[in-house]
Amino acid sequence: MQKTLKFTLGVLFIFVFNCKSLKTIDKGGSNYKLSTRQLIAYNAKQVAEFKTLQSRLKITYTEKNKSQSYTVSFRIDKDKALWINAPFSVIRALVTPEKVSFYNKLDRTYFDGDYKYLSDLLGTELDFKKVQNLLLGETLYSLHTNNYKSSVDADMYVVQPKDQRDLFEIFFLLNPDNFKVKSQQISQPKEFRHLQIDYLNYQTIQAQIIPERIKVMAVEADEEVVIELEMKGVSLNENLRFPFKIPSGFKAIEL
Repeated sequence: MQKTLKFTLGVLFIFVFNCKSLKTIDKGGSNYKLSTRQLIAYNAKQVAEFKTLQSRLKITYTEKNKSQSYTVSFRIDKDKALWINAPFSVIRALVTPEKVSFYNKLDRTYFDGDYKYLSDLLGTELDFKKVQNLLLGETLYSLHTNNYKSSVDADMYVVQPKDQRDLFEIFFLLNPDNFKVKSQQISQPKEFRHLQIDYLNYQTIQAQIIPERIKVMAVEADEEVVIELEMKGVSLNENLRFPFKIPSGFKAIEL
């Protein structure tokens, strides 16, 4: 696989690697007659409001028909930090608005840097908010009524920029039953790249709508990597710690 795709998926994998689910959202009657302004307003009302989130996160990583599964501890201090801890703290990651940090005890390496390299790879600015939005089922890019248009296709609302950019195209599919994101897709035709994030199921936790199962597919040329995420045992607004310290003697990863 080309170096670019390997690194992009590698870092995404670090984000998510390094009780029974609560009830799924009840579906009401579908409404396909909303204006773009109404649709975006309804979507905004569904944004989950909480201070902290804690869950077990199951990750299944598939490449060339070979799959690996892991379960890690996952915590969010909303708008402040994303924290990942693998069993026995073998891999731990802390993502903040300022930087991305992780270490791996297996090979005694660490990374402590900003988002610039990832932004260059994806051809768009990548920041903490976009990563958090991906994991919480929110659009990677803010929806502003004046910049977007909507249509209905295959029983879904399709929201896209009125003027698609030359380097990449963006599409958001919204569920007409609950106005949450069903899929978001970013394509870079000239680079033969396609990133698709599908939200296969949501769950209701303390009246907040949280993704339960997410499927991330990244394609570059004829190579494809799939990462499936499942949040289990989600709890909100507990007093949580986010411990992170790079062990001494570890070697910095050069990217």
